[in-house]
Amino acid sequence: MKFNNTIKSIAIGSFDGIHIAHKTLIDQVDALVIIERNGGYLTPGYKRASFTDKMCCFYHFDVLKHLTPETFVERLQTDFPQLGRIVVGYDFRFGKDKAGNAQVLKALFDHEVIIVDEVSIQGIPVHSRTIKAYLKEGNIQMANVLLGRKYHIEGTVVKGQGLGKKELVPTINLKIQSYQLPQEGVYATRTQIDGYWFDSVSFLGHRVTTDDSFAVETHILDKELGEVKGVIRLAFTAHIRENQKFDSLETLKQQIEADIEKVKECLT
Repeated sequence: MKFNNTIKSIAIGSFDGIHIAHKTLIDQVDALVIIERNGGYLTPGYKRASFTDKMCCFYHFDVLKHLTPETFVERLQTDFPQLGRIVVGYDFRFGKDKAGNAQVLKALFDHEVIIVDEVSIQGIPVHSRTIKAYLKEGNIQMANVLLGRKYHIEGTVVKGQGLGKKELVPTINLKIQSYQLPQEGVYATRTQIDGYWFDSVSFLGHRVTTDDSFAVETHILDKELGEVKGVIRLAFTAHIRENQKFDSLETLKQQIEADIEKVKECLT
């Protein structure tokens, strides 16, 4: 299958998150060859295309993992007949049992191969796994620094408990799939609905004060939007507090009101 007969240069990698280090590869090519795996993404599948204006061409890892390095390169040359440049990171590995690396690629491909050195910010090497680690500990600030943008997730609106609107504050409940979620807690966020962005406070984690079920929910600040349906996006700005259990709904409501004030300070 030929992806495009006009593509002369590609960057190869997983490009999970399309972070700052990835952009040093992307800026040098016509298109991305994205090696797709399964689950736990910063940016799943085709959603990577939202963060680059370059063409994105996908291979699934399960299809490639049995190929020898030689066969892998032959596959690229078949799919991209005009290929004259390949750009990869210093730690790029490919082929069966990861037998190929950047230097092997250089030996096998009879045109230009550019190997990009490790990128660091504030002395921290920029890798998808590092960003995931920051998210897991709730350090949204550093995750966003390494991404070069705010961390985004998307989800489908689902029915919630109904407690928010009656007893606390109205929230939009989301079903999230495939994304690496940040540490449980409360966050200053912006929520995109039907193409418009709104300031919001978002919670993700187990509802330990009520039914202990896992939830991702967002409250739009100072807006009454009515019923919301479909897919919406959250962009994380700051971690406000960790998830915690409260003695009563009234105490929880008081904390939510304090959270909202703190979020407003973060987003101004």
